[in-house]
Amino acid sequence: MLATAWGAAVVGVRAHLVRVEADTAAGFPRFSLLGLPDSSVRESKDRLHAALRNCGYSFKWDRRLTVNLSPAGMPKLGPGFDMAIAAALLAADGELPTGPLASVLLVGELALDGGLRAVRGVLPMLLAAREAGLSDAIVPRENACEARLFSGLRVHAVEILTQALAIAASGNRPVPREDPPAAALACPAPEPTPDLAEVRGQPLARRALEIAAAGGHNLLMTGPPGAGKTMLARRLPTLLPPLRPDEALETAAIHSAAGASVQRLIVSRPFRAPHHTISDAALIGGGPSPRPGEVSLAHHGVLFLDELPEFRRNVLEALRQPLEDRIVTVARGRGVLELPARFQLVAAMNPCPCGFLGDARRPCRCTPGQVRSYRSRISGPLLDRLDLRVTVSALPFADLSGPTGEPSEAVASRAVAARTRQYQRQGRPNAELGPGSLRRHAALDAEGLALLAAVVDRLGVTGRGHDRLLRVARTIADLKGCRSVEGAHLAEASQFRHFSPPDE
Repeated sequence: MLATAWGAAVVGVRAHLVRVEADTAAGFPRFSLLGLPDSSVRESKDRLHAALRNCGYSFKWDRRLTVNLSPAGMPKLGPGFDMAIAAALLAADGELPTGPLASVLLVGELALDGGLRAVRGVLPMLLAAREAGLSDAIVPRENACEARLFSGLRVHAVEILTQALAIAASGNRPVPREDPPAAALACPAPEPTPDLAEVRGQPLARRALEIAAAGGHNLLMTGPPGAGKTMLARRLPTLLPPLRPDEALETAAIHSAAGASVQRLIVSRPFRAPHHTISDAALIGGGPSPRPGEVSLAHHGVLFLDELPEFRRNVLEALRQPLEDRIVTVARGRGVLELPARFQLVAAMNPCPCGFLGDARRPCRCTPGQVRSYRSRISGPLLDRLDLRVTVSALPFADLSGPTGEPSEAVASRAVAARTRQYQRQGRPNAELGPGSLRRHAALDAEGLALLAAVVDRLGVTGRGHDRLLRVARTIADLKGCRSVEGAHLAEASQFRHFSPPDE
């Protein structure tokens, strides 16, 4: 007898429905699992054997059993097919009705006692089920908080296989019950949000951070150790607009596909800060079984690279294409995978290997050759993609003991207002303006053109740098509520194109 059930496979950050077909027939005892399963899927037979027996099902294994995971050409990874395979086998054996299984997604790993364990990628699986027109989904209880972030189909969170199959076989499934408040409180509380008021002094760096938040620009901060570069970077998400509902769901789905725990709808933008020993595959995404990297986990948020020159050269060079295209393309023998990467890059570095070049209180012991070698680790093409470059100097005691700075809420209100003007005018942040839109929305008068020509010639600005300079000037104009870009806006933008400390 032949029966089918629905499972799902995560490929990259998207999920695809998988038709689980089971057939039982008389013959020499054999269990065949088809459809490019990996080792964790192939091992499902032993888990199923113990789980079905311990749950009281009298399933006979002494015959020819065939399970096909369709489409056959797509690799099937992970133990999340266990519940769907169990349902299909029992339906093929006549212990479950086949009709109700056509409208429900079954996702979960089986324990030997029949319990259900959490799997990664539940959110993108639910999205795929809704797009396919399924009405219900059954997931492990451990994925309940994550599953409740999703709306569009009825999601049942269960703890054991018998409960899951009873719901799946029902022609009139009950409305999923909500957990009591005590269970909801099991989700971890968010960590305290940092505030820009905690950063003392550094007016130029604070201004650069505000411009970066307002226009979505990439930022490089250079300064000695302890000057506040990391502290400033960690406060950038507090200046950005809150995530829209569609952005929040997309962000949560990416984290779910990567195997991260998603307990509640993400309302603040992601902040990712990988260590400088990270590999290019971990940063960009990919691997034998392609997964999203840090640039995708920072989608709609901030990617912070501290100690930028310490990253391997090939890792940094891999950032060039995502910074331009806002997407990562991973090519493998079985096809091409696209991963979202609409992130904002913030980087920090010391001015020299010892870190004290330009510091009035601590002498630098590096030779000019060492300084050049240190900075040459950052290629010109990558540096050209950083819109804002600012020097963060060591603070004197008067600033360290002085009054607190402007809080994040006040700065964010200006940045959000400027971002709102950009969406109303062009439908996207200034950092994403194409050449045609840029010329239209950042047109300069004769005085501005003369100033731009002088800046380009004096700083040796490239064609890409020319456009990025105009985008920053457009953002400064938006912060001041000006309809057109003026010479003063361009002059302020030009001071953020320097890379070397002013006294070098």
